[in-house]
Amino acid sequence: MAKSGFAKDQLKSFINRIERLEEERAALSADIREVYSEAKGTGFDTKIMRQVIRMRKLDKAAETMPDLHWTAMDGR
Repeated sequence: MAKSGFAKDQLKSFINRIERLEEERAALSADIREVYSEAKGTGFDTKIMRQVIRMRKLDKAAETMPDLHWTAMDGR
């Protein structure tokens, strides 16, 4: 019986953590929208800004690819 009580508490803890993180994600999304709105209000093109951010993410991913490749090669 104690084992099922532990599992119940553990599940409840996971659910609470996920709900809290979902709330934080919603707050961050609202903050990001606000920054885009502010940028648009000062005359910046937010479509271009989004493209730049997307490209920068791709560049960061491309930078790590050689490292991953060499790490995989060392593991042989």
